[in-house]
Amino acid sequence: MRAANGLVAKTLGEIGKHIKPGVTTLQLDRIAEEFIRDNGAIPTFKGFPNPYGGPFPASICTSVNETVVHGIPDGKTVLKEGDIISVDCGALLDGFNGDSCYTFCVGEVTPEVKHLLQVTKEALLLGIGNAVAGKHVGDIGATVQGHCEAFGYGVVRELTGHGIGRDMHEDPSVPNYGTRGSGVMLKEGMCIAIEPMITMGGNSIYMMPDRWTIRTRDGKPAAHFEHTVAVRRGKAEILSSFKEVEQLEGNS
Repeated sequence: MRAANGLVAKTLGEIGKHIKPGVTTLQLDRIAEEFIRDNGAIPTFKGFPNPYGGPFPASICTSVNETVVHGIPDGKTVLKEGDIISVDCGALLDGFNGDSCYTFCVGEVTPEVKHLLQVTKEALLLGIGNAVAGKHVGDIGATVQGHCEAFGYGVVRELTGHGIGRDMHEDPSVPNYGTRGSGVMLKEGMCIAIEPMITMGGNSIYMMPDRWTIRTRDGKPAAHFEHTVAVRRGKAEILSSFKEVEQLEGNS
C-alpha cells in the first residue's frame, strides 16, 4: 500500500508540472497513464465499472471548477487562467491500490477560491487526525463537516471516502459528515481513503449525461483533496503524499 500510494503521489507531482493555461485535460491524462505504466503499475480508473453506464474511459479524473468529481479528460477542455482542477489518481501496483486527489490552481485564482482550497485541505488533515484505532468513521465525518460548514461551505453528501486495499473501493464508506461516535469502529491496520468534497455554495449536485461527471447544481466551484491512510493507534499513517505537488507550488 505504501508503494502504490507513493507512486500515485509521484504521478500527481508529474501531472502538476504540466498544469497551466492552454493545456487540455486529455494531455494530462496521457501524461499520467504513461508515467503510471512506466513505473510498472496499472491505472486503476481506466475501465473502472460504472453501475449507471459504461466503464471509465481514462486514467485520471479531471474535474474543473464546478465539477466536483469524475470529470472525464478530453481534448476540448482547455485549462485557462484562474481555473481550478481536481486531479484524482489511482494506481494498482503489485496487487494493491493507491488513491489520492489534489485540487490545483491554474495560474492565479481569486482569493475566495484559494480560501476554499485551503479550508478543504485543512479539513482533510483534521479528518485524518481522527483515523485512529478505537474511533469511528463518524468522528472523521463530523470533523470534516464542522470545519467546512464553519466557513459557510457545502459538504457533499452523496459521495464518500472508502476502504481501500486489493480493491479500489472496499468497506467501510467514509462520509464527510456525521455524528461523533457513530458508524464503523476503526481498527488498527485498516486502510481508508478520506476525501473531502467541498463546495463554495450549496451542496446540491447532479450527474451529467455521460453518467460520470458530477457538478454543483448552483455552478459554484468545488474542491477535492484525498489521502489514503492506515489506521494506527494514537496517530494515523498517511500512505499517500502531497510533497511532490507542494514542492512544485513552492517553486511557482
